[in-house]
Amino acid sequence: MLFSSIPFLYYFLPAVMLVYFLSPRAMKNAVLLIASLFFYGWGEPKLLGLMVFTIALFYGCGLAIGRAQTKKWKKFWLTVSIVISISLLGLFKYADFFVTSFNSVTGLSVPLLRLALPVGISFYTFQCLSYTIDVYWGNVESQKNPISFGAYVALFPQLIAGPIVRYVDVARELNHRTHSWEDAALGLRRFIMGLSKKVILADNFALLMKIFRESGEQSVLFYWMYAIAFTLNIYFDFSGYSDMAIGLGRIFGFKFIENFNYPYLSKSITEFWRRWHMSLGSWFRDYVYIPLGGNRVSKGRWVFNILTVWMLTGLWHGAAWNFVLWGLLFAALLLIEKWLPALQKLPNILRHCYVMLIVVLSFVLFNAETLAQAKGDFAGMFGLGGLPLITAETWYYLRSYAVLFLLGFVGATPVVKNIGLRVSEKKLGAFVEPLVLLALLLICTAYLVDGSFSPFLYFRF
Repeated sequence: MLFSSIPFLYYFLPAVMLVYFLSPRAMKNAVLLIASLFFYGWGEPKLLGLMVFTIALFYGCGLAIGRAQTKKWKKFWLTVSIVISISLLGLFKYADFFVTSFNSVTGLSVPLLRLALPVGISFYTFQCLSYTIDVYWGNVESQKNPISFGAYVALFPQLIAGPIVRYVDVARELNHRTHSWEDAALGLRRFIMGLSKKVILADNFALLMKIFRESGEQSVLFYWMYAIAFTLNIYFDFSGYSDMAIGLGRIFGFKFIENFNYPYLSKSITEFWRRWHMSLGSWFRDYVYIPLGGNRVSKGRWVFNILTVWMLTGLWHGAAWNFVLWGLLFAALLLIEKWLPALQKLPNILRHCYVMLIVVLSFVLFNAETLAQAKGDFAGMFGLGGLPLITAETWYYLRSYAVLFLLGFVGATPVVKNIGLRVSEKKLGAFVEPLVLLALLLICTAYLVDGSFSPFLYFRF
């Protein structure tokens, strides 16, 4: 079930909110757990067993780690949780990738498993791993209530695509959260703004990308339009979903961490990754990079740590070589920035342009279905192969989507947020804001009722 769907917006969510707020405090986590399992099972009921098994595995391992009297046994149960969960992730997400790679190298024809990828498995696996690791480190006590723990793992607002919420950050709210009309209003506003990003902006950029792939009159400019459209599509798609998740969490009494902070304003690759998918970046920093030694090691080991983290970051996004190369590309760029501090002395406009050029090109590699397609896209962008600079069809779509691109450029900055804050401070703010939000909700509903093209990119992960 998608957040950006009529069944979710007008049936599931109102029903859950009604039951949740009418339920006594002691039953609220049970309501969330049942609703979350229903939400997850809506699209793939056959995999509900995997979700229940994951909850039971980490609940049991967390209890065992908390009760173990020696470090040896604590480490044993931590290892059990890591090995089993990573094995399941590898089986469902990476098995066919490794088999295909093996067949390519050896010339054999080992059959593929062709297992369905459980939605959100990368997100909830990392959440669960953070739980047992933090219990092992002593950062948090193990959760004794299986209902509360199940609600944490399967919590539908951020189950599908994050942000990656660590147990240590919501442990208190699981048992002692509060609710208020103010929080509900703030959450609803955040949800509608995220929904608008997704439906009005991301989906229309996705439609342009689809048109480009189906076009028979491609040009150099059309390739660049496609690349920029995907750069904006992935931002509004993913940050919009994060906004919706954070908003829903606020409604139900949870304060999830922020996941995006206007990354396209960055003036270095290092800064970009401090602003983009922040929950994933901090997860790899705290649970992989620092345990490996971080930067407090020899230079050679430090380079190894960087390469390892970014290769895993690429693989986390998808089981294909283009994702591995994408991750290693950013590892190389981060190392270059560390070794060439003179880059930081360039004028801000040049630094910003350099970052955005790298980001656009990297997302072309990221979105390619094969390395051959990525190679063709790069060739088209730089005029190789005799492509014309522009065609009549390109000019038509450039004019048709000019306003959307303008909205995308502005929407990727704090301009809209700052205007909203200024309006809310005015006397008419209390009247204008609800009308604007209602209008946005109606526009999104109209798009969804019309059956507009509405893919969600991060369902792939």
